[in-house]
Amino acid sequence: MPTIQPFHLAFPVNDLGAAREFYGKTLGCPEGRSSDEWIDFDFYGHQIVAHLAPEECGTTAANQVDGHQVPVKHFGVVLTMADWNALADRLRKTGIKFIIEPQIRFKGQVGEQATMFFLDPAGNALEFKAFEDPSQLFAK
Repeated sequence: MPTIQPFHLAFPVNDLGAAREFYGKTLGCPEGRSSDEWIDFDFYGHQIVAHLAPEECGTTAANQVDGHQVPVKHFGVVLTMADWNALADRLRKTGIKFIIEPQIRFKGQVGEQATMFFLDPAGNALEFKAFEDPSQLFAK
């Protein structure tokens, strides 16, 4: 597998203070540069940028995946299983409301994975996943 370069993702938020608290403290993402209208975060080695754009925040459509309604617009990262379990435990302790509780999806099937979904304070959906067998990431 080739060496993966960090991705960059910009997304809307309606409150930079709430974004700073959520991404910085709840998720533990170090903060980078910022202004009165945006904040960079180190999202597990990737660059995400919360841009103040309240008019862009809102609900999203969902599709059925393995018995759950998965938000169509979402982002996240694939973690190691140990890191995924640690994050799930930490989020449970914060009392975060999950859209989809931490669980194993496609159990016993190709692509079996741990997954969890939740919203940031602006309503952006995030998914964190992990694979016991990393070769299952793109398995058919």
